[in-house]
Amino acid sequence: MYTAFYKLRDLPFQLGPDPRFFFGSSGHQRAMSYLTYGLSQGEGFIIITGDIGAGKTTLVGHLFDTLDRTKFIAAKVVTTQLDADDVLRMVASAFRIGAEGADKATLLRRLEDFFISTFRAGRRSLLVIDEVQNLTVRALEELRMLSNFQTNQRTLLQTFLLGQPQFRNTLGSLDLEQLRQRVIASYHLGPLDGEETRAYIEHRLRMVGWEDDPHFSADAFGVIHRLTGGVPRKINTLCSRLLLYGYLEEAHALDGPVVEQVAAELAAELPPAAPEAMMPQAATLSPAAPMAAAPMAAALPMAAALPPGVSAGDLAVLAERISALEGQVRQQGRSLEQVFDMASDYAERSRA
Repeated sequence: MYTAFYKLRDLPFQLGPDPRFFFGSSGHQRAMSYLTYGLSQGEGFIIITGDIGAGKTTLVGHLFDTLDRTKFIAAKVVTTQLDADDVLRMVASAFRIGAEGADKATLLRRLEDFFISTFRAGRRSLLVIDEVQNLTVRALEELRMLSNFQTNQRTLLQTFLLGQPQFRNTLGSLDLEQLRQRVIASYHLGPLDGEETRAYIEHRLRMVGWEDDPHFSADAFGVIHRLTGGVPRKINTLCSRLLLYGYLEEAHALDGPVVEQVAAELAAELPPAAPEAMMPQAATLSPAAPMAAAPMAAALPMAAALPPGVSAGDLAVLAERISALEGQVRQQGRSLEQVFDMASDYAERSRA
């Protein structure tokens, strides 16, 4: 549809991870540096965390594309709610080691034999666990135990762990002290800033033959960054819809108001957020509510310093109203994030 209209070779804003479109923002380059450093060390764990849609999976795809396959055998496991024995089977399967019907002892022996034979062939075994926040503490301990396999004082398996920020809370468990001691580097992949958001969009467009058609105005990039928070997957969702809008309207220029309109249409098409996420903060709206319920009240001047004609009660009501407005702004921000996350998930399911 819009690819032909704008003379593009392919879809520039696909939601699925595609290492061809890897964009080296400052954060992504730094994350790659940590992974490369890990490879040079040849042991231990490297941890990369990032919010949903930050580009962790694309980062790993880019890493795999750049690996020297004569030196590495790399396997990737995308986890769900796996326990200890299940994660061992997934690791074996990722390295194409037979696991059907095998007990734990047999699995461990087969994995160790595979790692040893790989080492003797002059190659190294690399395991990447994606969505690691889904693993139990017991499953993480099994991964740590795999790092015990050694020969000639060389570690046979190196592991990279990628997951959402909450994994850092799991890692703080007292039961994972030995795993923490084997982490040689850790990095959090944050969102793109305003300039990077523009560069990211233009990069993906140029990858498919874009020649400034459609033309994005400067304010369009600013609005896209504001609405998406610089999260790559959210940028992809909004920009894909923008190009569809441009095709339907036969538009060759896209500006800030158009971005706002398209984002509003996208939000209107999605189901509302869960009731508990949409509940108004009624308590802060009541003038009779105590000042303790209004966090801004403490920042306002005390009665002794009040201007003439302004009472402490007036300040309390004002503080509560300010607090209510702050709560509404935060809620709108969370609702918008949910909208883009749901849009991303819906688009991915539609493409499946």
